[in-house]
Amino acid sequence: MSENMFRWEADGDGIVTLTMDDPTASANTMSAKWGEDFAATLERLESEKDQIAGVVLTSAKKTFFAGGNLDDLVKYTRADAQKVFDQSQQIKGLLRRLETLGKPVVAAINGAALGGGLEIALACNHRIAVDAKGSKIGLPEVTLGLLPGGGGVVRVVRLLGLADGLMNVLLQGQQRNPKAALEAGLVHEVVDSPDEMISRAKQWVKDNPEAAQPWDVKGYKIPGGTPSVPKFAANLPAFPANLRKQLKNAPMPAPYDIMCAAVEGAQVDIDNAGQIESRYFADLACGQVSTNMTRAFFFDLQAINKGASRPDGHELHTARKVVVLGAGMMGAGIAYTCAMAGLEVVLKDVSQENAEKGKAYSQKILEKAVSRGKSTQEKADEVLARITATDDASAAAGADLVIEAVFESPDLKKQVFGEILPHLAPDAVLGSNTSTLPITSLAEGVELPEDFVGLHFFSPVDKMPLLEIIRGERTSDATLAKAIDIALQIKKTPILVSDSRGFFTSRVIGTFINAAVAMLGGGAAPSSIEQAAAQAGYPAPPLQLMDELTLTLPQKIRQETRRCVEESGGTWVPHPSEAIIDRMVELDRKGRSSGAGFYEYDESGKRTRLWPGLSEEFGAAKGDQPFEDMQ
Repeated sequence: MSENMFRWEADGDGIVTLTMDDPTASANTMSAKWGEDFAATLERLESEKDQIAGVVLTSAKKTFFAGGNLDDLVKYTRADAQKVFDQSQQIKGLLRRLETLGKPVVAAINGAALGGGLEIALACNHRIAVDAKGSKIGLPEVTLGLLPGGGGVVRVVRLLGLADGLMNVLLQGQQRNPKAALEAGLVHEVVDSPDEMISRAKQWVKDNPEAAQPWDVKGYKIPGGTPSVPKFAANLPAFPANLRKQLKNAPMPAPYDIMCAAVEGAQVDIDNAGQIESRYFADLACGQVSTNMTRAFFFDLQAINKGASRPDGHELHTARKVVVLGAGMMGAGIAYTCAMAGLEVVLKDVSQENAEKGKAYSQKILEKAVSRGKSTQEKADEVLARITATDDASAAAGADLVIEAVFESPDLKKQVFGEILPHLAPDAVLGSNTSTLPITSLAEGVELPEDFVGLHFFSPVDKMPLLEIIRGERTSDATLAKAIDIALQIKKTPILVSDSRGFFTSRVIGTFINAAVAMLGGGAAPSSIEQAAAQAGYPAPPLQLMDELTLTLPQKIRQETRRCVEESGGTWVPHPSEAIIDRMVELDRKGRSSGAGFYEYDESGKRTRLWPGLSEEFGAAKGDQPFEDMQ
């Protein structure tokens, strides 16, 4: 018989400490063993209740509880709906037995409590969390296309109310640190150490011998009211309207199902509310959307962040000093990101004035962080001190990393690398932030092409996590391994892509935007184009995105690409979007940065409406393309 993962320890005061410790895994999850052992432990608690003063539930792992088993979830199909419903109900039944034990139960949260981990804690009368580094508390299921299926929706609504519970916890999926979780009302106390946590938990048991869940006390009312309360009911129609606005009509079923489960569950008792939650959970868990999101945003992302594409046989590399060539928006953002990761940064431009302007970008971000209480002045000063703004190439002495971020001109890139190479460490990684130019051809401009690699960041660099790593024909495995290590060091998500014009993301985005612009030229209504993209799930509609990028950027990229194609003996085939983009540039409607593009902007730069002149210039709104085809 296998060992029970709930280790039972009773002290002289009759307080039982249950320590979850799955012997087969590094973290506790809602596995079949957990369910079996939890049921057996509950039976013992119920049978020995008269000898027990209370219960403290904690974990022997670094985390408190990791939640549901996602390996099983991604395998479910519609045929498994009843099975998933039954499993969800079984978990709820176990947790309901815990919270109606008749004895005070404290969750001693020693580490991360996400998803099912927080659902277990919510079934306890009191929650105490250790302020441990990296510890996160929350219900992130919505980010995987799911809803909390272990009573999370039901209990959060009863704890915080419909409005607060939905808007601040269930629909956002935030993962809060313990102090933020305390502010949100998800935990009752935050302590500094595990010993203090257990001590406080036991003291709370002694001080509250008659503890019960608030919703099990006669006369309890959900904070803020329910749909049966006229004042609340009057505001209820705004909930789905605001959600549609937030999602921009994207086809994401989880947020809508969470809202439905919360609102419907608030009108019935807790057991029936649990059944409602289980039905919505089964529907989502057995659907393709949650499967896709879980694979992409959990399994794939986890593998990438562990260096899945990294060549084997190379020691872990840590960059110490980086030279960023070009102090424009991209270069300034790269400098800030590297400095935040602890690297010494040399931000070089053609003039000291330009370099200082680039450094000022970091200062502005840091000042905002300090003013909002997200950083201290001391930390901000430390980060800023790591950045040296200069026009002197010799400041790069000994640098083991270069990231070039100048204009998309092969000749200019060759020139700036030539100036800096004599000052670098012998084995320095030579990175280019080019978004379109082939890495193989750019590498021809340096003496050691095997050290050359593409490092394509996205704007704004301080907010966008993705980093494309492009391997040229002569890029060595050692350089590639270093590039992936550097990406993880500066907290970016690296994806390895092929060396062809536009790489991966630019080609995908370019195809998306060009199709939309071509539809505009074909007579499609611009508002319909934007709405079709939103309802197809794109975070930003194409004409708006084109304005943000500026129309001159794709125009210059296209002109450079055409030149290279024709120089190599190829034939350039124009895309229908080219004439529209060229005409917009002729009209000086180059995008948001110039104050006019496909959209109109006020003096502050705020987008106001689509430009009415589109119809006159391109015959827009005269086409009859079906909306479904545009999607």
